[in-house]
Amino acid sequence: MPKNFYTLLILPKKDSSAKKLSLSSTLVKGVSIFVMGLILFVMYFSYDYIHIRREQAELKRLKQQTAEQRKQIEGLVTKVDQFAVKMDELRQFDKKIRIMANLVTGKDKEQLLGIGGPASEENRVRSRMAADDKAMIAGIGRQVEGLMDDALSREQSFADLLAYLKEKKSLLASTPSLWPVAGWVTSEFGQRSSPFGGDREFHKAIDIATRIGKPIQAPADGIVAEAAFQHDVGQMIRIDHGHGISTFYGHLSKAVVQAGATVHKGDRIGYVGNTGRSTGSHLHYAVMLNGVPVNPRKYLN
Repeated sequence: MPKNFYTLLILPKKDSSAKKLSLSSTLVKGVSIFVMGLILFVMYFSYDYIHIRREQAELKRLKQQTAEQRKQIEGLVTKVDQFAVKMDELRQFDKKIRIMANLVTGKDKEQLLGIGGPASEENRVRSRMAADDKAMIAGIGRQVEGLMDDALSREQSFADLLAYLKEKKSLLASTPSLWPVAGWVTSEFGQRSSPFGGDREFHKAIDIATRIGKPIQAPADGIVAEAAFQHDVGQMIRIDHGHGISTFYGHLSKAVVQAGATVHKGDRIGYVGNTGRSTGSHLHYAVMLNGVPVNPRKYLN
């Protein structure tokens, strides 16, 4: 047989004669090439199919991730809206406090309260539907920057209000609003007949008659500026309350504070007496504003 032929011998399992098949080398080579080509073709399309499936899976994952990110962005938009509403409420609250504290101008008073705030949710949803993610994120960034500026402004405003209220509190604590002692006012502030001769004189205080030894309380916070004995008013105390206000107490039987001591509203400073130029036990109580005597009843509750 020529060399360019191949013989294929087939041996069956059962007892039977063997079969012989002769194939030319050209046919064997052609079949081999065809089989190899088919294998390569199948491998190529299998790889392409697997690659496509992987890309589809990655695309699906990216879509899910994008949907989740969009959901997070929409949640952030909602939170920013809520923050904007709260900032608007704080702005109105700040304005109300300033109006109550008389810290605003006439133009500010004319402005309506409770108007403004972010757009409605329906309009915002429509806006989100019409804008892409990039524009949406840029809009959120601008809104957050605006809210941060507003928050800094509110912080400064509340700091100013706090300083103002502290000053008011200090002034209130320094205002002699308590009666230093309970008793009967036997001589008012102003013109009177002198108890030592009947001549007309200007009484720069009020006289509060009560029993000797009754405790005297500080009508406001302050610092004891003087505690001494003087010929006409006897044992006396003078307290500086700040803000140009000071109080004076005369005819005491005893002082229990010394010069330089800090006293608070309601603290005991001495006892009622009859010392000095006096006709009976009483407290000579005077209030000075920038060194000028004023009627103590202006401050007393």
